Amino acid sequence: MRGILYIVSTPIGNLEDITLRALRVLKEVDLIAAEDTRHTQKLLTHYSISKPLISYWGAKEKVKAEEVLRHLAEGKSVALVTDAGTPGISDPGVQVVKRATEEGFEVIPIPGPSAVTAALSVSGLSGEFLFIGFLPPKRTQRIKKLEELKYERRILLFYEAPHRLLDTLADMLDVFGNRYTVLCHELTKLNESIYRGDLKDVYESLLEEPIAGEYVLVIEGRVDSTEAESDAVQEVLKLMRQGMRRKDAVKKIARQYGISQKSLYDQSLKEVTNET
Repeated sequence: MRGILYIVSTPIGNLEDITLRALRVLKEVDLIAAEDTRHTQKLLTHYSISKPLISYWGAKEKVKAEEVLRHLAEGKSVALVTDAGTPGISDPGVQVVKRATEEGFEVIPIPGPSAVTAALSVSGLSGEFLFIGFLPPKRTQRIKKLEELKYERRILLFYEAPHRLLDTLADMLDVFGNRYTVLCHELTKLNESIYRGDLKDVYESLLEEPIAGEYVLVIEGRVDSTEAESDAVQEVLKLMRQGMRRKDAVKKIARQYGISQKSLYDQSLKEVTNET
């Protein structure tokens, strides 16, 4: 009999935010693979669960993935958890899941708490959204990524570390402009706080606050679609002048701006006609 790998979501803060199914699975599995065994032990102790633990954190993940596979091959069931939230979502776990699926083991999700959906649910924004996760730590790379997202009309969600938060907000203000923003701090924890308003106001309010803990940013997508399409047309023409085919340029820019390829193609043809 081959073992089963369970991907178990755990609380992002408040220990009461765990599903009954997750608790049952943690009690029934043979082994728990944790990002940090010391952190997970606190959760297990709180619910009087006693199970063997192994760590798969950081550089150990590829090596430990093979250890998890050995247990699965022996017919043992394994629960994969991170310190908070869902494994693989801007958290370790992807390598373990990848190897398990490659070897044909059954992988079952046990859904639960998510900082992304929690932040989105209190944002007051609705519609399609794009989860980015953490931006690059180096400013040049961060600016480049933000420029790629500048014309995105979907809601944008980011995670950010406290030591980079103010710099990231300042960069967003420079690139995105003063959009509606919701910043969630330490969701579900005792010192939970939520900042709402224009990006500039949120940034300035944080200048007077201690910056520590975990942050989720919800940024409104670009709404001035007419202006965005005009800019997109110019980007297409620029790429064409550099030697790219119209079709390829339209496909690339339409994806970046979140607009119709057909509409952009037609507009680029009109622009060339007007210029001649």
